[in-house]
Amino acid sequence: MSENRLSRETSPYLLQHKDNPVHWWPWGEEAFAEAKASGRPILLSVGYAACHWCHVMAHESFESADIAALMNTLFVNIKVDREERPEVDQIYMAALQQMGQSGGWPLTMFLDPEGRPFWGGTYFPPSASYGRPGFADVLQQVSTVFTEKHETVEKNAATILARVRKAGAPQAGVAISADDLAETAAKVAERFDPVNGGLKGAPKFPQCGLMELMWRMGTRRRDDRLKATVAHTLNRMCEGGIFDHLGGGFARYSVDEIWFVPHFEKMLYDNAQLLELLALAYRDTGDGLFLRRARETVGWLRREMLTAEGAFAASLDADSEGHEGRFYVWSATEIEAVLGAEDAAVFNRFYDVSRAGNWEAGNILNRTDAGFVSAADEARLDPLRRKLLAARENRVRPGRDDKVLADWNGLMIAALARAGAFLGEGDWIALAQAAFAAVRTHMVANGRLAHSWCAGKKVFPGLACDLAAMARAGIALHEATGEGEGLEQATLFLEALERHHLDPATGTYFLTADDGDALVVRPHATHDEALPNYNAVAADALVRLAALTGKDAFRLRADRVLGGLSGAAARNALAHGAVLNAIDTRLGLAEITVVGRQADRFAAAALNVPFPLRAVVRGGGSAAPVGSVMAARLASAPAEGAAFVCVGERCSLPITDPLALPAAVSEMLA
Repeated sequence: MSENRLSRETSPYLLQHKDNPVHWWPWGEEAFAEAKASGRPILLSVGYAACHWCHVMAHESFESADIAALMNTLFVNIKVDREERPEVDQIYMAALQQMGQSGGWPLTMFLDPEGRPFWGGTYFPPSASYGRPGFADVLQQVSTVFTEKHETVEKNAATILARVRKAGAPQAGVAISADDLAETAAKVAERFDPVNGGLKGAPKFPQCGLMELMWRMGTRRRDDRLKATVAHTLNRMCEGGIFDHLGGGFARYSVDEIWFVPHFEKMLYDNAQLLELLALAYRDTGDGLFLRRARETVGWLRREMLTAEGAFAASLDADSEGHEGRFYVWSATEIEAVLGAEDAAVFNRFYDVSRAGNWEAGNILNRTDAGFVSAADEARLDPLRRKLLAARENRVRPGRDDKVLADWNGLMIAALARAGAFLGEGDWIALAQAAFAAVRTHMVANGRLAHSWCAGKKVFPGLACDLAAMARAGIALHEATGEGEGLEQATLFLEALERHHLDPATGTYFLTADDGDALVVRPHATHDEALPNYNAVAADALVRLAALTGKDAFRLRADRVLGGLSGAAARNALAHGAVLNAIDTRLGLAEITVVGRQADRFAAAALNVPFPLRAVVRGGGSAAPVGSVMAARLASAPAEGAAFVCVGERCSLPITDPLALPAAVSEMLA
């Protein structure tokens, strides 16, 4: 007897659909066996818990008895959480794009019983409207084509899969130099909006990889224009509606070109990447706005995203009480009721609040047009924000997706460790340590890392993105604390990546493990999505691990991976920011080795060097293998201690004054 089987799952997104009249199956062999036995095609629906239009389609179609009856009769219906199974999402999103359609979620794909896609789309309204076909009509037409035009379906499926394989194959053979990186960064900057920041046009996404590239090149080439482009974009985001001015944290993106109206969901990975950029921008500019936003973001993380075990939840929904943004939007009357008339007038002047409202009769809090906000103004506004935040806590909260994802946690752990060490925020490092320990304790078994963990269920084996991001996290914690455990774990994660994910033909890594689920295509990617590409994250980590361990084998692996990615990055720089950043790490990482009795003082000074550009190697006073580089440095250093700096093929003389270290590194980086 058919039924909805999602009540047996733990994913918050799948559980949102457990009461649908649709006979949903989770992704797995049983669903495909049912399709083969019944001769029906598969309807694959992919979404995620914080996705507004996923909720809309669910309400309009998946909760409809009439549409569900069609789905149940004509198809085997599989529901997938893209965050729990990103490898599945990647394959079928790539297939949709090969059909000439724009990607997005909800993703609605039609597959043959073998799992091969032959047609698809994204959101469909229940009946035809706004130029979109109605979902009920689509279901009947697709079923008819599958039944009556078998040869056409076979041809489409074969063609689409061939295109997916070709598009996903890495492209090697292009040597990218430091000058190429600088030229690319300048061209990227030309694409940024000089008034509002971000890439020109709407919608606007953070584009953290591209901002990091401009920041790196601006630092190396001492080009203040590149760094100013990054700072200006961050300023507009920090003052815009995309930032939660009461609770902290950034929303996924802005639907307009001025960062005003956010798509209100908050994702862990966006905030991880932005936290790093805010720390760099603050140290460059001294602008207290960036430090405040960084601290407010960590405050949000600690208050709203921590799980009981100390790891981080995946996301907060855009919707509450059935409406997008309701939790975050205010009327002037509500603000006055909390603050009183006098304080409300002050608050409203800074935060663009009016009786008429600035968005759908409500007000999105923003300071886009507030101009300079002085320290005195901030002090006046701070208690008012806290009062409104306390009042907001009484509202119906957006749903929280409690999944712990290894890759997203890895990015946030690394960000907290890096930014915490750079800004002297020790509690951020402690937060990162606790999260790293939680992932290790609950998501590693028999030497393998899980991708997802929720309500006791783990999704094994993990993916390449998990191993790469958690290696980054371990390396960042080792640099921040000097403790060896993070480095040991990072090494194990990268060894597992090499053992289970290597593509011998290209030298890069498959997303899925060699003993993972069999899929119609073994997914492979070089470009960034909302997250930095996992191959690039792995290459960057390998370069750093080579510096930290003295083992050139890791650097050779990084060279192999970057060689396999270089062609794609050269052809489309806008989609490969993370690859270009990893190449910059390979070409110009400052290896700062600290030795002697005062090694800790030198390490503390080294941590003041911007974290994308350096690796802090602690020699301490311990013995080193005879004939090794570390042994030579220990032998040549004063007993009190010193630092050695190597960038590329150049090394400095011993630096004996910790206070002189950052300037010495800066000279070598240029």
